[in-house]
Amino acid sequence: MNTTKHYAIVTETFPPEINGVALTVRNLARGLARRGHRVSLVRPRQDHETARPCGQRADMIDEPGLQDTLVRGMALPRYPGLKFGLPAGRTLRQQWLADRPEAVYVATEGPLGLSAVSTARQLGIPVATGLHTRFDEYMRDYGLGALQGLAFAWMRWFHNRAGATLVPTAELRDFIGQRGFRHPVHLARAVDPARFSPTRRDSTLRADWGLTDTDLAVIYVGRIAAEKNLGLAVRAFRAIQQQRPDARFIWVGEGPQRAPLAQANPDFIFCGLQRGEQLARHFASGDLFLFPSRSETFGNVTLEAMASGVPTVAFNYGAAREHLRSGLHGAAVDDDAAFIDAAVALATHNSTRQQQGRAARAAMQRLHPDQVAAAFEAVLSGLTIAPRREEELPCNRYPVK
Repeated sequence: MNTTKHYAIVTETFPPEINGVALTVRNLARGLARRGHRVSLVRPRQDHETARPCGQRADMIDEPGLQDTLVRGMALPRYPGLKFGLPAGRTLRQQWLADRPEAVYVATEGPLGLSAVSTARQLGIPVATGLHTRFDEYMRDYGLGALQGLAFAWMRWFHNRAGATLVPTAELRDFIGQRGFRHPVHLARAVDPARFSPTRRDSTLRADWGLTDTDLAVIYVGRIAAEKNLGLAVRAFRAIQQQRPDARFIWVGEGPQRAPLAQANPDFIFCGLQRGEQLARHFASGDLFLFPSRSETFGNVTLEAMASGVPTVAFNYGAAREHLRSGLHGAAVDDDAAFIDAAVALATHNSTRQQQGRAARAAMQRLHPDQVAAAFEAVLSGLTIAPRREEELPCNRYPVK
């Protein structure tokens, strides 16, 4: 039986916020708690939380085995409803001196995360960081491409202050390792095959979409925003529609591009944010998942679609490169034309699409959260204290591409 240890996790985002980072961090925290460890979480106060003062630790009502400390945060530009945490070095120092964690995991690179890394180093506590988001890629998507190199250099400086940088794919581990990141570690992502399952398919929900069991539901799940390359998904669907007039495009999620997208495409069906069992029901009720993003660090939704038995078309990186086999689970493509061609081919061959959906479901059975939790614990327990030398200032000595 494992000896109980105390681990601290610092994150800028956590459910009920809906994004890949929040859900991944929750699963990692739950996994440690289920393995018998004490887990203390530090995160910004969310808009719905007003009763407890910042800096006070308390048990989390909806997360057995976890405690959290709320700190001050500010709204994240372009991401309504999300916040970044303000520095909380004094609070962290007081708590970690009183109840020293065995190791600290810092999941995000904001001001809160930076203060957590600095405090852990000052106290001699081993610390690991997680590279969940390629902010340098987002610079390009929002018209700030000139800052892409600087953003990557800052990320490298931040993560090199830790004893390990956890990344979700072997591809990303090798990529950043060749560009000056000192301690990249591959930690696989998990998907819950009991929650995301073809058994969640719901003919009543499909009827609400105006579809019978034999019609085609093309589905997108994710943030409806510029960085997701949504114009390509629209073009792919219109190409599908020429061959399958019975197809409907189902959008699950919210974001700044929802209103203009809906105005330009009145036949699209927008379902808003979906959580938990409802999200699983929407996934499983689709027939083909289109994921056109080129800016994901991983793309958890790819695994969720596959576990739901829905073949997927995505670009050949991140989760798709790691887990999706073209011609077996859908298509992992390299360019826009191949994306559209693969989408049309799957849409128009029912038996192939259904066969690939079954194969995708089978492939996800090995990515169980318990296995990932064990690997995460092994990383944290094996950390050494990072040297407290002064790191070089961020610069762009290594090319991003």
